[in-house]
Amino acid sequence: MAGTSHGHTPAAWTGVIIAFIGFCVAGVFMVAANPLGFWAGIVVIFAGGLVGLAMKVAGLGMPKESAELIEARERAGQAQISH
Repeated sequence: MAGTSHGHTPAAWTGVIIAFIGFCVAGVFMVAANPLGFWAGIVVIFAGGLVGLAMKVAGLGMPKESAELIEARERAGQAQISH
């Protein structure tokens, strides 16, 4: 995965950080026996996913692969198999 930069985008980092904060908030309020705070943390977790998705749609995620790149990758795979 390191060769493909999987997840190394502003959209991915932002979504994960927001979701992590929501997880921490939900955890603290769960231990404190406060259901309203717990559900607020759950809402923040889902907000992190929505923010990450919105940023991806805005162009801050991984770019889509072109047809030429996919074809070149398939040819390279076939060349490795035949040798």
